[in-house]
Amino acid sequence: MRRLAVCLGVLAALAVPQVAHGDAVTDWSLHAQTAILSTAPTAHHSTLSFAMVHGAVYDAVNSIDGRYQRYLRVPWAKPTASKDAAAATAAFRVLVHLFPAQAPTLQGHYDASLAAIPDGRSKTRGIAAGEAAAAAMIADRQGDGRLPAGTPYPFPQGTTPGAWRVSPPLTAVDPAWWVGDVKPFMVPSARLLRSDGPNRLTSHAYARDLNEVKRLGELDSPYRTADQTMAAIFWQAQPLQIYGGLMRELSSRYRLSTAQNARLFGMVTLAAADGAIGCWNDKYERRFWRPIEAVRLADTDGNPKTEADPDWTPLFDPSTPTTPALATPNFPEHPSGHGCVSGSTAGALREFFGTDRIAFDVYSPRFPGQPRHFDRFSDMIGEVIEARIWGGIHFRTADEQGAELGEKVVRWQRWLYFHRRF
Repeated sequence: MRRLAVCLGVLAALAVPQVAHGDAVTDWSLHAQTAILSTAPTAHHSTLSFAMVHGAVYDAVNSIDGRYQRYLRVPWAKPTASKDAAAATAAFRVLVHLFPAQAPTLQGHYDASLAAIPDGRSKTRGIAAGEAAAAAMIADRQGDGRLPAGTPYPFPQGTTPGAWRVSPPLTAVDPAWWVGDVKPFMVPSARLLRSDGPNRLTSHAYARDLNEVKRLGELDSPYRTADQTMAAIFWQAQPLQIYGGLMRELSSRYRLSTAQNARLFGMVTLAAADGAIGCWNDKYERRFWRPIEAVRLADTDGNPKTEADPDWTPLFDPSTPTTPALATPNFPEHPSGHGCVSGSTAGALREFFGTDRIAFDVYSPRFPGQPRHFDRFSDMIGEVIEARIWGGIHFRTADEQGAELGEKVVRWQRWLYFHRRF
């Protein structure tokens, strides 16, 4: 009953959209996005950095607000401390730690943030709260399994039916293959998030999945509509670039407070990070081939219901007109990375707002100014699942199990973190 009362209270507070506004949490979400996406080599790598930033921001602001449980054991601050100073300081310190080469630019943003806050004890105490939260996050993530750029790739390329190998035209392997071995942020072990796994090559379910993506995901498929083609390309962008904009829009629409923003961004980014960690742990356990190999080599899979097409090419091919160029991703197929991260993101958004039924638009850098509209968070996940099939890069089973993995993360989060203290 208490959980129901909390959800109803959030809905009541968010019922009427208000005039747009900003605070240090939303400002620094954009600074973090710019810094991270210009440096992190992959989407699954970038989720870890976003989680570190916003996990620290949550602890910094919540140590002042005091209404929710802490993520890490940071000291409680005076309730009169500046939440904006705390948020800016926590984000700044974590980002400089992660990306020291960007310190001059980040320092400029930080100076501007502090200049907007009146000098005095409140500001000083807020800075101290931010410093403590950042230090706790940095200490907690020391030795967490993140590896430096250039760490040698340890897995052999597959040669047998069903075994993953880099898909043409790419030749380089995944530079952040190690994400699956990183310590999760909330879930006790990535192994607790394991999916059921891909279908057996000789099964009816595998043939159904292969024939579906072969038909709908082909470069010039006559069965895929123009809107489905757009959707497939639309979603091939950094998930947290898309979802960062969505969170800022929802924050503005519902005029969330600094404390509410800290909790929203903390919940979503920590869930997304564990979704990526669980996904990559599963991917390199399975090391399952992509549709391009599966279709071209279907005469080797032992399944009488599949037929090889040596010239089959997916929509995600450099010949498709979009920037940056498209290609089959250079890591194993199962489960879907976008499904895992989007599933955990949508679930965390649903948990924060206490309902699935919120109408919203999402924007992609692939189609500036051309948003896609959804009436529910679950509708968005439904399109992400289909979009990876339309793009010719995933089997339906991988998409659906990826979304389910993301939901597992949210169930762990629901019971372990972000609860009210009173």
